[in-house]
Amino acid sequence: MRQYVTLECTECRNENYRTSTETRGGKRLELKKHCRRCRKHTLHRQKRK
Repeated sequence: MRQYVTLECTECRNENYRTSTETRGGKRLELKKHCRRCRKHTLHRQKRK
């Protein structure tokens, strides 16, 4: 089953993206995305609930 998760910038802690991920596996999603607040590409991690 897939669920929606929020991606958070690791530098400024701004919530920028929302995406779906598989619930099995237990790993947190990490992607390099563009942060509008930092104005550069930064690592974004899945926010914990």
